[in-house]
Amino acid sequence: MSTQLFVNIITDDLPRAKQFFTSVGWIINPNFSDDNAICVVLSEHNYLMVLTRSFYAQFLEGTGKVTGDAKTQSLALISFSLDSREAVDHFVARAEGAGAKVGKTQDLGFMYQRQFDDPDGNHFEPFWMDPEAAESGPPQE
Repeated sequence: MSTQLFVNIITDDLPRAKQFFTSVGWIINPNFSDDNAICVVLSEHNYLMVLTRSFYAQFLEGTGKVTGDAKTQSLALISFSLDSREAVDHFVARAEGAGAKVGKTQDLGFMYQRQFDDPDGNHFEPFWMDPEAAESGPPQE
């Protein structure tokens, strides 16, 4: 069995989050979505679980931890690869059109990365990496 990755993030507006993530081209798995959460399918084995603040807080019960606010605190850097630089630019353009706040672009030659925050402030970094660099590591200078 291959490992599946579920990244859980908070939203203050579940319908808005659903609209945002479908607008960037991802699909919602209705089998794991309800009034408390949506399951956003990134790829065959990678998912975002977008949880209402109160539902997210239930997973922290007994830990002494509180939920953070992604608008003012960095809670995670969610990076994912795409097939080309153009795909990265196209994805970020869709995200911006859906309400994302776009950040900086970083071009290292072997890797090209963009940044955006979703409407809740969750931070995403789509990137493309040269397949040779992915195999052998970045060029040494």
